[in-house]
Amino acid sequence: DEYRYHEALVHPVMSALNDPRRVLIIGGGDGLALREVLKYASVDHVTLVDLDPAMTRLFSTNAQLRALNRDSLLSPKLTVINTDAFLWLKTQQAAAQRSRFDAVIIDLPDPGNFSVGKLYSTAFYRLLPTVMTDQALAVIQSTSPLVARKSFWCIDATLRASGFQTAPYHVLVPAFGDWGYVIASRGAYHVPQTFPSGLRFIDAGSTAAMFDFPPDMSRIPTDIQRLDNQVLIHYFDEEWSRYLIY
Repeated sequence: DEYRYHEALVHPVMSALNDPRRVLIIGGGDGLALREVLKYASVDHVTLVDLDPAMTRLFSTNAQLRALNRDSLLSPKLTVINTDAFLWLKTQQAAAQRSRFDAVIIDLPDPGNFSVGKLYSTAFYRLLPTVMTDQALAVIQSTSPLVARKSFWCIDATLRASGFQTAPYHVLVPAFGDWGYVIASRGAYHVPQTFPSGLRFIDAGSTAAMFDFPPDMSRIPTDIQRLDNQVLIHYFDEEWSRYLIY
């Protein structure tokens, strides 16, 4: 059921944009989010920044995994950069001529340790506008708002503290449970009414409901994730440690 996760990650952002051309994927070394991005004919270039070259190499050479991502990592539209995303964004900030992207897809592991936690911090999120166009949208996979309610809303609050407007949403991915995402933008986000043909999960009729949260997942106040407190990691450990399946 990974298609549910990746369709929900990519299409509410991509379909809300007017012919997005340049896309940045942070994480996503399996090429599965990229598979969804390449369903948009307007896209002419994708930059994928993933720390682990073994990941991108495996998913671009193994026959079964290539079938799963539909050879997305072999696309001529793709540039792969195997480096730390935080450091890469800082180099972009300092560059005289930096790339600007219409969409940013952030498909990172859950914030289960301090190394990953820096990529969920105000310090990281405040770098994103340096590589986004004025109308760009970003989306962040944000763990489960049911299992890890404080963690989810901490990510949302951290994005808002970093200067973004946010549109949080969630979907059911049976292998994961109820899973959450947050869209970040400079202006108001509007739920798209049309999507690419051939999707297995996302459609116009069901998407609006993804932005509604029942009482047990609704917004709660949290601290902000900063490099000097890493409060999100403590929330995450506390909440997920109650579930033996993690």
